[in-house]
Amino acid sequence: MNEVATFNATGAEIQSPDTMPHSIEAEQQLLGAILTNNDVYDRVASIIRAEHFYDPVHARIYEISAARIAKNNLASPVTLKTFMEDDEGLKELGGPAYLARLAGAAISSFAVRDYAQMIYDLAVRRELIRLGRDISARASKMDVSEEPREQIVAAEQALYKMAEQGQAERGFQSFLRAVTDAVNVANAAYQREGGLAGISTGLIDMDGKLGGLHKSDLLILAGRPSMGKTSLATNIAFNVAKAYKKGELPDGSQGAVSGGVVGFFSLEMSAEQLAGRILAEASQISSHKIRQGDMTEEEFRRFVQAAKDLEACPLYIDDTPAIPIAQLAARCRRLKRTHGLDLLIVDYLQLIRGTAENRVNEIAEISMGLKAVAKELNIPVIALSQLSRQVESREDKRPQLSDLRESGSIEQDADVVMFVFREEYYKEREKPGEHDLEKMAAWQEEMSRLHGKAEVIIGKQRHGPIGTVELAFEAQFTRFGNLVKAWQQGGDDRF
Repeated sequence: MNEVATFNATGAEIQSPDTMPHSIEAEQQLLGAILTNNDVYDRVASIIRAEHFYDPVHARIYEISAARIAKNNLASPVTLKTFMEDDEGLKELGGPAYLARLAGAAISSFAVRDYAQMIYDLAVRRELIRLGRDISARASKMDVSEEPREQIVAAEQALYKMAEQGQAERGFQSFLRAVTDAVNVANAAYQREGGLAGISTGLIDMDGKLGGLHKSDLLILAGRPSMGKTSLATNIAFNVAKAYKKGELPDGSQGAVSGGVVGFFSLEMSAEQLAGRILAEASQISSHKIRQGDMTEEEFRRFVQAAKDLEACPLYIDDTPAIPIAQLAARCRRLKRTHGLDLLIVDYLQLIRGTAENRVNEIAEISMGLKAVAKELNIPVIALSQLSRQVESREDKRPQLSDLRESGSIEQDADVVMFVFREEYYKEREKPGEHDLEKMAAWQEEMSRLHGKAEVIIGKQRHGPIGTVELAFEAQFTRFGNLVKAWQQGGDDRF
């Protein structure tokens, strides 16, 4: 590539209208510095990769150098010559002598990070131009099967990926990179002294079973009406948002070091009703009292104080009914870009709209879409789901995987499937007549045993054990809590 380059005051090459933004000189200076002093590579490896180089020959030189340095081998014009003697692109630039010229022309290693940042920025600009041309071409093509709204969602998705990764398509990643990520996750748990790898739900026994809420996981929280699905979801949302602390992450970036920013799609209840539930839990005032306005002066003061305390909580509610899955994903990307997003909760899955005409295919599209959101945004997604009525016809009302509506796709896509079950709810409806004293005594004893207790049955967990978690449930505050066992606190086995 024997071209004469012209540069502006900032060092970026001045382009003709048909030329993509690039700086051959910056690439040459960076490569020369690396070939002269291999320690320089460690200072730029986190900024750029081989694909960020404009000149394909430079990309190959960087790739081979990086591979050798990673193995503690020397990367120099002499050692690289062996690997690149037959490289046609290098021959056009003068053969192995070009490698020596790169090393000889390197001025200083002091500015390598600036050169690396410039190469990266120019690569992003080139990708933006390509993306813009692609959007323009697709918009110009009158295709009856592709609606403009779908094009907007696709464009926003591509732009989001660029913002997160610096490139439109992630593609394959090396096993070394994947192993490093896995070690970092394990290290995070180890640093918490045997704590959690994921985000804490605020419920100790549930955290113990799940190891917290893991990034890129889709968790299904299912149950029959009145079991407390929404209550448990709002409790988790409140606990995560309340514990939010921002700080420096192990990779040097800023993010949540405790708790997280929560996005809550409430497709059934309004934002005001959902906020009321969270305030009832925070202020420990009955939801019924709040709705009726039947509060004492002291309770009202407590309610107002709880509202003030919650003002700063990073909990964002979207109560758009029947939202399409593509629009839900687009709004999540926007929220992550503007405020951050560490946990997404959807209440509930069957109220999202898909594009398929067949209901089973539509549910499959929605569950796949939610799993895709979890992976793309690298966050846990909790989706609530209704159970079929066949639960009610069984003697044992405990739900199982086959009770999930359209269970095939939901069960397949989910990393975790949990069921909320409160036996007290069903037992309450079996109250015998007042005249049958023996049955009434047995019923009262059973109700006393079950009062204030709930179960979360983990029916599937891709990366951990299944089983049952017992929780405390305070119906008046719609609040789940940690259940203290009898041996832990003087015989009181409720709270």
